[in-house]
Amino acid sequence: MKNDVIVVGTGMGALTTACLLAHQGLKCLVLEQNYLPGGCTSSYWRKGFVFESGATTLVGLDEYMPLQHLLNTIGVDLEPIHLKLPMKVHLKNGKILNRYQDLNQWIEEAENVFGKKNQRKFWEFCFRVSQFVWKTSLRQTSFPPSRVSDLWQAVKNASLEQVNFARYAFFSMRWLLKKFDLLDNQDFVDFVDEQLLITAQNYHPEVNVLFGATALCYTNYQNFYMPGGLINLVNPLIEYLEQNGSQVILRNGVKQVNYNANKKQYEVVAKQDNYTSDYLISGIPLNNTLQIYDNGYSKRLKSKVLESKQLNSAFQMGIGFKRMTTTPADSIHHQIHLAEPLPYIGSHSIFVSLNHPSDTTRCDEPGQAVASISTHIANPADNIDINKQVLEQVVIEKLVQKGFLKAEDIVYAHSSTQKSWHKWTMREHGFVGGYPQYMHIKPWQMVEARLDKKKAYLCGDTAYPGQGIPGAVLSGIIAFEKLKRDWL
Repeated sequence: MKNDVIVVGTGMGALTTACLLAHQGLKCLVLEQNYLPGGCTSSYWRKGFVFESGATTLVGLDEYMPLQHLLNTIGVDLEPIHLKLPMKVHLKNGKILNRYQDLNQWIEEAENVFGKKNQRKFWEFCFRVSQFVWKTSLRQTSFPPSRVSDLWQAVKNASLEQVNFARYAFFSMRWLLKKFDLLDNQDFVDFVDEQLLITAQNYHPEVNVLFGATALCYTNYQNFYMPGGLINLVNPLIEYLEQNGSQVILRNGVKQVNYNANKKQYEVVAKQDNYTSDYLISGIPLNNTLQIYDNGYSKRLKSKVLESKQLNSAFQMGIGFKRMTTTPADSIHHQIHLAEPLPYIGSHSIFVSLNHPSDTTRCDEPGQAVASISTHIANPADNIDINKQVLEQVVIEKLVQKGFLKAEDIVYAHSSTQKSWHKWTMREHGFVGGYPQYMHIKPWQMVEARLDKKKAYLCGDTAYPGQGIPGAVLSGIIAFEKLKRDWL
């Protein structure tokens, strides 16, 4: 049976495009290689605990942000828990920063820790940039442009404000730190670098101001927690698709895609069967898309594929433990900066996310808690000599030192490296977090949605604008909008 659209993968980008196409009346066949949907935004049960597969932070539900736009469009309501304190940052010197949502409250906190010099000017500037980026993102869905019609749409929707702020794509966060005379404040620069890694996947010399300022300010917007795990963000989207005539098939990875020029249709070879469609959406990374649909690629897109040395994977650890009185309850997200880099992988911080104290659904027994810990592994194809047991011990010692848990109260723990990520997501090299920011790649040079100059489109965290739930959702919106303008 021929389908209107075949969607490869069930990440947030893929599900966004699929839901918007279903809302337009098209029937989508969504093919997922894993036994659970969601890709890096999912959750799984193991040994009495529900662990997050990857992403743990939920943002994008402010009124002008991509995720809220998607939910409003398709009429899906969520019941997340708003986090009053989005994050705590534990610095190397022992000081703890509260990353308050309120901008003035956060600036006062930053001044107390890093000194008053230009902190207010720096953060007010960054917040203005972030407001511009978010308010512009849904108005410029022809971006990055690849056709004259895209340029026309961009010009038609442009404003003087956009022209004014666009110039900051040419400047790095290093330039911004220097502009506010903060480059010599090493404690602050170290803080900025580790915070940028969360969203931009790179350090201040390689991150442009538009993206970097927005990345640094994500805690100044509403942050949420999804009870039961982020699988409960994915499941309502799956249900919407199935209720509107589309189908999602798990354990059915795509092996090959061909375009039949005579029939003007896509022919997809998957694990369980062969399928055909008028349109194709690839929600898997550009690297993997190239492997299954090589004849659909232009030289221009091939040149945009990043190699392992430009990418990151992650060491991730899941711990189920007995909650203590000192287990943090005022904030569930913690970035812990390390005095010494982690052995084998050299990362300088770990990110810890706990289940919300009010959410008892992720533990089989009362009085227990779940922690998800992650940190970067650079160049995952080559950096494979990793002793997981040693890393696990270092992480546990740090959590014990910070009062999160006692070693003897750990009920279950497991860890994963790039090999596990490759098995879970099939992403090349086991890389995660999308394509990192690089100054030599300007926003308009990032990977765009059109894949083959026919009816195939790309979304997900390797397409513009990049990683994170808001970024992946925006990529899905852009893929939908370009397909709609091109063909519907």
